[in-house]
Amino acid sequence: MTGEAAARRLALPERTVGSRVVVVARAQRAEDYNAVLDVLLEAGIRSVELTLTTPGTFDRLPRLLERYGDSADLGVGTVTDTDQLARAVDAGAHYVVTPITSTAFVAQATEAGVPIIPGGLTPTELFASWSAGASAVKIFPAGVVGPSYLKDLRGPFPDIVAMPSGGVDLDSAGAWLAAGAVAVSVGGPLLGDAFRGGDLGALRDRAAAFVAVAAQEAA
Repeated sequence: MTGEAAARRLALPERTVGSRVVVVARAQRAEDYNAVLDVLLEAGIRSVELTLTTPGTFDRLPRLLERYGDSADLGVGTVTDTDQLARAVDAGAHYVVTPITSTAFVAQATEAGVPIIPGGLTPTELFASWSAGASAVKIFPAGVVGPSYLKDLRGPFPDIVAMPSGGVDLDSAGAWLAAGAVAVSVGGPLLGDAFRGGDLGALRDRAAAFVAVAAQEAA
């Protein structure tokens, strides 16, 4: 890691770090965000990644920030090119997430003053992003390796800030946090069928269960 990159590294938003759970909201359309976010925040979720695979996310983001931005961090995820990253920054995203390793993305986001969490799986990929000044690295897909992988990574990279994503369920969330993850990134195991007309009461219960696991590991 260069001294310059370390000096420019931006911290993750405080609510994301404090809550230790990031919900990946992959909806069929952006109009469906509100009902689900209402329930998530009520259950104690304080960080939501809005994915660009959901049509209309950029158009919807200003209204979502106005409604929820004082209570939760709203990031933009599935960023795969520089134009998307620039739009996320301009729209006011609290952080950006990408599934790939790109030191150019890290530099662009850092220069814009927005924390970035780039994805990777191998030690080379993860350390490349961390060395470039990423706020944290996303171990993706985390289900392929499991929580012990983070313990192994911390041998050569003791200071790396990591977040698992992809395949993290309620049973493994606590193990990832115990292994040193700054937070867990959770999608389907928490959201279930909520974006397809599912029971929002059940969604509230699932979200509350993840919040409880995160709080237990933080104690």
